[in-house]
Amino acid sequence: MYFIYDLVSNLVYFYSIALIIYIFMSWFPGARESSIGRFLGKICEPYLDMFRRIIPPLGMIDISPIVGILVLRFAMVGLGQLLRMLGLM
Repeated sequence: MYFIYDLVSNLVYFYSIALIIYIFMSWFPGARESSIGRFLGKICEPYLDMFRRIIPPLGMIDISPIVGILVLRFAMVGLGQLLRMLGLM
């Protein structure tokens, strides 16, 4: 079971890094139109859109990526605690 948790944990970590890179790409004109930007958009936008429907932008600041990263982190901590409680880790 630890192998699966470790795999999921690593995937969430790399997805969080992808989200951060995608966020920083918005600071550079044309960066999201590059091939890397389009790829990151395909994997990040569906996840971020869930939070954008709930949390409106505050002026020019979109906090949905921050909330999205926090949700991923809390989910991993919760999964780890659940597995420990069940004695699987």
